[in-house]
Amino acid sequence: MGDAVEVLGARWKGEVLWYLNDGPKRFMELRRLIPAVSPKVLTQALRALERDGLVSRVQHAEIPPRVEYSLTALGRSAGPVLALIAEWWKKHGEAVRSSAARQ
Repeated sequence: MGDAVEVLGARWKGEVLWYLNDGPKRFMELRRLIPAVSPKVLTQALRALERDGLVSRVQHAEIPPRVEYSLTALGRSAGPVLALIAEWWKKHGEAVRSSAARQ
């Protein structure tokens, strides 16, 4: 279980996978979609997801260079898991926030 959480649920990785589920994105598109993540941390998350085989990085031979990130078949297979997590959060997120605020 711990390895699965590290690959799919580590800070920012789940959000990156979630947004790539809609189709290929450039780095700055991901930055706009996830404004709280720093460029350095986003780069680290993308590299880790690429290393784990969930994300593909394609550099187009253009000037200026254009790099797009997209999900691999393995990355797309995580979509239903992320959808379940999102649904759980819709149902229970407020309770989690309330409990945390009481601490």
